[in-house]
Amino acid sequence: MGRSRQRKRVTKEVVEQVRAPRSPVFFARELTLVALALLAVVAVAYSPVIRNGFVYYDDPKYVTENPVVLDGLTGAGFAWALRTGTDANWFPLTWLSHMLDVEIFGTAAAGHHVTSVLLHIASTLLLLVVLYSTTRALWRSAFVAALFALHPLHVESVAWVAERKDVLSTFFLMLTLLAYTRYASRPSTGRYVLVALAFALGLMSKAMLVTLPFALLLIDFWPLRRFDKVPVRRLVMEKIPLLGLAVISSVITFIVQRRGGAVGGLDAFPLSSRIANALVAYVGYIEKTFWPSGLAAFYPYPQSISAAGVAAAIAILAAVTIVVIKFGRRFPYAPVGWLWYLGTLVPVIGIVQVGNQAMADRYTYIPLIGLFVILAWGIPDLLSRWNPPKIALRVAGVAVLAACAALTFRQVSVWRNDASLWGNALAVTNDNYVAHNNLGRALVEDGKSEAGLVHYNEALRIRPTYATARTNVGVALTKIGKYDEAITNYREALRLKPDLPESHANLGAALFDQGKIDEAIEHYSEAIRLNPNFAQAHANMGIALMQKGKVPEAISSYEAALRLKRGFADVENNLGFALATQGRLDDAIAHYNEALRIKPDFILAHLNLGIALANTNRISEATREFREVLRLEPQNETARSALDQLAAAGK
Repeated sequence: MGRSRQRKRVTKEVVEQVRAPRSPVFFARELTLVALALLAVVAVAYSPVIRNGFVYYDDPKYVTENPVVLDGLTGAGFAWALRTGTDANWFPLTWLSHMLDVEIFGTAAAGHHVTSVLLHIASTLLLLVVLYSTTRALWRSAFVAALFALHPLHVESVAWVAERKDVLSTFFLMLTLLAYTRYASRPSTGRYVLVALAFALGLMSKAMLVTLPFALLLIDFWPLRRFDKVPVRRLVMEKIPLLGLAVISSVITFIVQRRGGAVGGLDAFPLSSRIANALVAYVGYIEKTFWPSGLAAFYPYPQSISAAGVAAAIAILAAVTIVVIKFGRRFPYAPVGWLWYLGTLVPVIGIVQVGNQAMADRYTYIPLIGLFVILAWGIPDLLSRWNPPKIALRVAGVAVLAACAALTFRQVSVWRNDASLWGNALAVTNDNYVAHNNLGRALVEDGKSEAGLVHYNEALRIRPTYATARTNVGVALTKIGKYDEAITNYREALRLKPDLPESHANLGAALFDQGKIDEAIEHYSEAIRLNPNFAQAHANMGIALMQKGKVPEAISSYEAALRLKRGFADVENNLGFALATQGRLDDAIAHYNEALRIKPDFILAHLNLGIALANTNRISEATREFREVLRLEPQNETARSALDQLAAAGK
């Protein structure tokens, strides 16, 4: 009798698997309909991204101020992508994807955002295919895919151009899973090579995929159920080559991050604090999964974590682990989903601390799939004993997804610009010194220096050793004419962090304004030594060298600045002037014209171009330039005098 009852307690999932197989045509049709529905709802939820611009938070180093990326796809760019450690990471495919976007869209932010959304949609559809093909549970698979597509925690990965690495690496992760399911159904060397290739491409997009060999063992247990058919030793051994790729990627990433100064030392983040924060973050991500409010671009690392908070986190994690293992045979998806969540978070949970954040929404992009699987399969199974109407479950599921889509739609708009991004962060977090600093910068850039100073000072109140904010205080003070106070702040920033190139460059500029040219050159040189790609420092160095009469050296500095940054109208004009002083008038004219192409109402460039044209006997063109100067600035005596001289000479 007991066995008979046990047989009756077969889960719906097993029932679905033993039903007569559907025809391939039916399989393709229902899958296509669900896929189209997913595509449509994701497109609507992420539609505000079209109006979003780039943000200053890392987008400049990835796209808008990266000279190699701005050249588009080139042979030199390909070589650079393979060897660079820019941003303290190694992800050549991510760099190439940014270059491809520039090749297609230029620097129009909308195109870059659309690419990320398309990659997100592609990963969503691949996840649907992988789950459906291995479980034949359409609605559960669709629910997981929809949660992945629409959960607001995933907005950061999709709506932030600098996080292209997330959506690109996850796309290759999904391809790896799809290739692996094909390999598992009929193992062969060719199919295994496809698995390894997709995995390698994912690692070359972002190293977070290093835990994938472990994750493949999980899906061997469920839904593939290979543990019932293949010896465990063989399952482990076939992951060894993939583990080798993961180890290589981990070593490269650690070396690059260490060299780039991105890995926090134990003095800044003691191991005990890291472990405590990791435990609390594991639970914090779960909380945000079920109640996704208070989402921010930066969560400050806590000054301290209470013992009670750590104990509660340990208790929750331990309890869930015990439960899913205890019921693992009856509900195999539970331990798989839970261990997927725990395992795929390991590279970014903070034991190896990269950056100053306590946690980040983008880190959940892959791990939450595990929790979504538990929900999609677990809720119907737990409710099966009450036999609720299928329509009730589906209505509830649609309601959850509709709520997620609405929250995602709103969260996408948060990433509209720096002001909205950091204003939101301040509204939902406490003592967020990074948000104060970045909002202050946005205000100063908008000409609101006094308002920006308020936020900079608040950032320094929260974190007095925050050298970047101290430097930004100097910038704001310079804009309102308080040069001595600005210099004091720059020097204090360098006392706090001597290797901050921005502080050296800004101090150099302030000293230059005071006529202290030699001191300015010293600080420009140090800024360039610390950051050879610092375009503005090269440009300022050129101005200082011209003041010292070192024209060839100034020309070299201007040329370096232009190699590093496009659209630098002032530098084009300055380089033209330097070349003109050496008699290279044709080259000078070319640079003046480029300055005017960038900035058509650039009065000084029109004036300099007119002088150069007159000196090469191109009188009609020179006259046109001087008249343009007077149109833009009727009181310009230099242009008026030049026209009078041309007229007096009968030219």
